[in-house]
Amino acid sequence: MKAYVYGANGAEIADVPKPAPKGTQVLVRVHACGLNRADLGMTKGHIHGSAGGVGTVLGMEWAGEVAELGPDAKGVKVGDKVMGSGAAAFAEYTLADHGRLFRSPSNMNFDEAATLPIALTTMHNAVVTNGALQPGQTVLIQGASSGVGLMAMQIAKLKGASLVVGSSTDAGRRARLKDYGADLAIDSSDPNWVDQVLKATDGQGVDLIVDQVSGPVANQNLKATKVKGCIVNVGRLGGTHADFNFDLHAARRITYIGVTFRTRSIEEIRDIFAEVRNDIWSAVEARKLQLPIDRVYSFDEIGQAFAHMEANKHLGKIVVTL
Repeated sequence: MKAYVYGANGAEIADVPKPAPKGTQVLVRVHACGLNRADLGMTKGHIHGSAGGVGTVLGMEWAGEVAELGPDAKGVKVGDKVMGSGAAAFAEYTLADHGRLFRSPSNMNFDEAATLPIALTTMHNAVVTNGALQPGQTVLIQGASSGVGLMAMQIAKLKGASLVVGSSTDAGRRARLKDYGADLAIDSSDPNWVDQVLKATDGQGVDLIVDQVSGPVANQNLKATKVKGCIVNVGRLGGTHADFNFDLHAARRITYIGVTFRTRSIEEIRDIFAEVRNDIWSAVEARKLQLPIDRVYSFDEIGQAFAHMEANKHLGKIVVTL
């Protein structure tokens, strides 16, 4: 089968053996894939969790049809339309644990379904499970114009947030954040953004920050979080190291939580998928939670798709079809 592989010459389309499902695995015929920032790093040979390096089939997110079941796989049957996340997604066939997929709603095509698994699971876990957002509370999403950021704002609104603030350093994308739940859009590269957040919250700061930027905004986040508020660190697009004001952190009694899928067990990931199904899946089926598709590429154009992502001018998801 053809797959997008990181090889000795970098990322390229190559022929690789078709995988066979074992245990609780499901073999999926892939029809569409969603691109993610971690994929971009892996096309340059970076390691993401246990994945990466020469010989790696790239990709983390897909939609397709169940082609074959492992002997212990349950909950789906051959022919079911599904979407999910896992390794080696950019290929004609991929393997997934039976607990790491969703049934695609009947009113959703493969392109649309491929945009959702990572955004839904990452941000339900950040906003609801770890962030414990309650109706009437206020939230700031740092890096809100990414696919997961747009989903975070929608989930916050669905859960009754009274104020949703979204950040983007791009003026064009910032202007569109209100279409996806932002009551206030800020530029996190503007030194005065904390004052804007404090003004919008009567000087208190927000109850919750979901941070995908980190690096240079670390101390500003502390200033923008209310006393006994919470920061959930999801991503580090702005840098993995920065100055951190421990005294301010202590004075404001902020709960600071780091999350990633890279060190989670399959049992933990199954629980996250189950929580999404139990809590917000009806909103997905009703199309209340959805992401814009910026551009669709054929599999033969996958290199162009990654170049488009690296240019960082898109809003929403980039999709590759097979």
